[in-house]
Amino acid sequence: MFGSVTIFKIVTLRRSMSSLTRFGISLEKELLKQFDTHIKSKNYKNRSEAFRDLIRENLIKSEWMKGTIIAGAIILVYDHHKRELVSKLTDIQHDFHDIIISSQHIHFDHCNCFEIIAAKGKPSILQKLSNKLKSTKGVKFCAFTAATTGEKIV
Repeated sequence: MFGSVTIFKIVTLRRSMSSLTRFGISLEKELLKQFDTHIKSKNYKNRSEAFRDLIRENLIKSEWMKGTIIAGAIILVYDHHKRELVSKLTDIQHDFHDIIISSQHIHFDHCNCFEIIAAKGKPSILQKLSNKLKSTKGVKFCAFTAATTGEKIV
């Protein structure tokens, strides 16, 4: 992932009810320098926090690839004055009622609306919902962000 990585020592520490494992890795100097610059720009307090997030991110992506139940958010921007657009978007959401957890409708101005749809289900079904909403004539912007339910991530 970040070039040549070698695990050279593993020590298990006990903290209350959880266990923490400390290990060392070897990286090229330039790669470590780039990583340190990156984690500083993301406001990490230390390398361990950054590595934990990188590991979790890869585990979550693995969940998506396996088709595990995930959570996700779809955001839309559209002009609610477009003829029958709101009705079409509502019909699509009703077709996916079994995976939609909630939606929030926000008025940006007199014409433009922002909608956030929270959903939980198989990645392919969430993507299908997002694609149907995105391809609806009159939608100005649509983005799907997949996340984890957190059940299998420490």
